[in-house]
Amino acid sequence: MLTSEEIKTYADYLGFHGVGIARVGTYPDQAVENLQTWLAWGYHGEMDWMTNPKRQDIRACFPEVKSVIALALNYYTDHQRQEGKEYGKISRYGWGRDYHKVLLNKLRNFSRWLEAQYPEIQTRYYGDTGPIQDKVWAQRAGIGWIAKNGNLITRKYGSWVFLGEILINIELEADKPHTNHCGTCRRCLDACPTGAIPQPYFVDANRCIAYHTIENRSQELPEAIASKLDNWVAGCDICQDVCPWNQRFAQDTDINEFQPYSWNVAPKLQELANLDHGEWNRRFPASALRRIKPFMWRRNAGANLSTLKLSPDNT
Repeated sequence: MLTSEEIKTYADYLGFHGVGIARVGTYPDQAVENLQTWLAWGYHGEMDWMTNPKRQDIRACFPEVKSVIALALNYYTDHQRQEGKEYGKISRYGWGRDYHKVLLNKLRNFSRWLEAQYPEIQTRYYGDTGPIQDKVWAQRAGIGWIAKNGNLITRKYGSWVFLGEILINIELEADKPHTNHCGTCRRCLDACPTGAIPQPYFVDANRCIAYHTIENRSQELPEAIASKLDNWVAGCDICQDVCPWNQRFAQDTDINEFQPYSWNVAPKLQELANLDHGEWNRRFPASALRRIKPFMWRRNAGANLSTLKLSPDNT
C-alpha cells in the first residue's frame, strides 16, 4: 500500500513547500470548541459560510476519509510597497495570479496521482474552497502552528503560505502535531490599529481591516475602520509584517505565478477611487482580488483619500 514517504516525495516533486499527514479521529475537540466560541461571539461578521456545520466534522465533507494530507505553498516575494500617501496598500496574497488556480491545479494533479496508485484509493481535495479548518489540519499534520493572529506559521517560511488539503480514504502514518512557538510575544495584538485581535488566537472580523476591505459589501465602511485604514485598500498584512518569524524566515517563492503584477505593488489611490468595470477587468486578470468589486475599490480608496484630506479627482 502507498506509504507516507512516497506521498511526501511526490508532494515535493509537484512543488509544494510543506507537506504533513494527520489521522482523522485521533485529536481532541478543542478546535471545534474554539470555532464554536468564535462564532458565538459573532467574530465571523457576515461570513455566514463559517457557520457551515461541516466545518466542525471533516467526515461530513468526505465520509470515507481516514487521513488528511496537508499541504502548503510559499507565496512571499521580496518586493516592497511604494512609500507615499498617494499609494494604496494591497495584501501580498493578492499581488500575483489567483492562488486558488495555482493551488487547485497542483492539488488536482496530486489527487489524480494518488488515485492512480491503487484502485481502492479515493480522494477529495480543497484549496480554500470548502468547509475545512485548513489551519487546524496543517498544525495537526506538523506543517506549522496557529499563531495568536490566527495565521499558520511555518518554521521555514513564516506565515506567508497558502494551505490546501487532500482527504484520502486510507490510513497513513501520521506526523506529530506542531508545537506552538509564539511564546510571550504579542506584537501582532499590539500592532493592529483597530484592535481586531482582542485576545490571542481570536480575531474579530468586525474590527479587521482585511475583512472590511474584502468582504464588507456595504456602500460605506464603518468610521472606526475607515479612519484607520492607513492606505490599505485590499486586505491587511500588519499582523504578519510585525511577526518575528516572518521577519527572520520569509524567503522568495519559486512559483512564478506568485510574482506580483506591477500595479498591485504600488496602486495609486486616486486611480482606484475612479475605477470602472473595464479598468477593473484589465488590472485584475486571474486574480484573487476580483472578489473586491469595482464599487468596493472606489469605496476603499475614497475612504483613504478622505482621511488624507484628498479628493478622488486629484484636487
